[in-house]
Amino acid sequence: MEIVYETERLYLCVFEDAHLESSKQFWGDEEVMTLCAGPASHEVLHKVIEGYRKCHNVHGLSVYAVKEKETNEIIGAAGFNTSGSLIEVELIYHFSKNSWGKGYATEAANACLEVAKNHGDVQLVTASASPENEGSLKILEKVGFRFKEMRYFDDTEQEEPYFEYVI
Repeated sequence: MEIVYETERLYLCVFEDAHLESSKQFWGDEEVMTLCAGPASHEVLHKVIEGYRKCHNVHGLSVYAVKEKETNEIIGAAGFNTSGSLIEVELIYHFSKNSWGKGYATEAANACLEVAKNHGDVQLVTASASPENEGSLKILEKVGFRFKEMRYFDDTEQEEPYFEYVI
């Protein structure tokens, strides 16, 4: 298991095939993904994991498995969607329901920002969340993102608060 970053309670790790079952607890869960364009089918999750692993191998930056140190379990995913240039990347995070309310998303988001700062190419990190996802919006502000505008997103088919974090 390749560890990309370590915090007090978490590891950010490059996704492996062994994380498939755990990923169903967040990406495949209806309630977790209801405000994020819905859950991914279990059949495509292995392609998602493979894609994020390849992204890390090519760019040195990706979405990572979040492993809780105490239980040694994968409890979520956090990191960056990239598209072409690494100058601007999008922060995302999703966590299993049983890990909600414990500060893991904030801890992982801060870790991801450190990864971006250490990468060297990243200059701007963007993020958005459903207006109904108050917890996620609070996390973005808590870790230093600045609200810029309401913006329409095709994947969720709605206007969402759009945030930026300048590296």
